[in-house]
Amino acid sequence: MIKEPFASYFRDGTKTIETRTWTTNYRGKLLLCCSKNPKSAISGNAFAIADLVDIKPMTKEDEAKTRCKLYLNANSWILNNIKLIKLFPIEGQLGLFEVDYNG
Repeated sequence: MIKEPFASYFRDGTKTIETRTWTTNYRGKLLLCCSKNPKSAISGNAFAIADLVDIKPMTKEDEAKTRCKLYLNANSWILNNIKLIKLFPIEGQLGLFEVDYNG
């Protein structure tokens, strides 16, 4: 789940890297979902699909594409082919999880 305003930055194309303090060996399609809080027009909804192509330790050079400052233990999740989808509600979970989507 991605908190606001970061979810909206993906939607407007100004963010292409998500940051997390953890990593995964998974590479492939991700459904991007906005957390329920803070409240916004897209809160609690899936809003885009992207390809997770790489994960690497965040560097100062990543700050513009992450829309945040470098922080301790940050990893840059490099996303390509970000495609907006019709919003639909989704219950969040921690980590990566399976979702049935036939968009």
